Amino acid sequence: MDEAKLRALLDSVRSGAASLDDAVAKLRDLPFTDLGYAMVDHHRALRQGAPEVIFGEGKTAAQIIGIATAIVGKGAPCLITRIDDAKAATVIAAFDPAVTPVRHAELARCLTLGTPVPKEGRGKVAVIAAGTSDLPVAEEACETLVALGREPIRLYDVGVSGIHRLLMKRDVLTQASVLIVVAGMEGALPSVVGGLTDRPVIGVPTSVGYGAALGGLTPLAAMLTSCASGITVVNIDNGFGAAFAAARIDR
Repeated sequence: MDEAKLRALLDSVRSGAASLDDAVAKLRDLPFTDLGYAMVDHHRALRQGAPEVIFGEGKTAAQIIGIATAIVGKGAPCLITRIDDAKAATVIAAFDPAVTPVRHAELARCLTLGTPVPKEGRGKVAVIAAGTSDLPVAEEACETLVALGREPIRLYDVGVSGIHRLLMKRDVLTQASVLIVVAGMEGALPSVVGGLTDRPVIGVPTSVGYGAALGGLTPLAAMLTSCASGITVVNIDNGFGAAFAAARIDR
């Protein structure tokens, strides 16, 4: 339940359209449902503005289905991240698409169940990726933004090894209210973007790169020590976290 639904419920009680018992029944599972293996947080949308998100890695398909059913059963959309194709197929088969719309983004490893939230925020969020190998993380950010009611602008394969590609698309930097910049290797792209715009920049280091990239530690350190002002940095490969932060800034 989110704030709008709670307000609507309270208004219906005040107007007499719903009884106090009706309201109590609808609020009985607030703030969580205990599934035994998971405590599904229905209160999160009220606290944070978005329903609980399921992290698919480490969970069985049956566990994901159980948690997702509890979320969409309350009328909330459900985003599942880091879900492989085999689990996704099992989860999709468990829901009737006529009742629960399904969106599977294979590259992003994301699955969205339920009716998308309305468009929110002040503007668009640009997701900029240095190379094609960074796209799974960039697309995770995009799918998360869509689940949060934001419209992503994609600008891909514009890394510093061919900086003219970014400079030719410089107008994109002015169209967005927030910029998510995804890069592996030496992680230089957020610094370059940060020097070209007055918008907030969120750097996302990826684990893409040869040995000395150290699984993303080198781009992480580079972004944290950037000389460009206004850059913040999330964890390695954390497109999801970057998108949540961007949506809050955009709000």
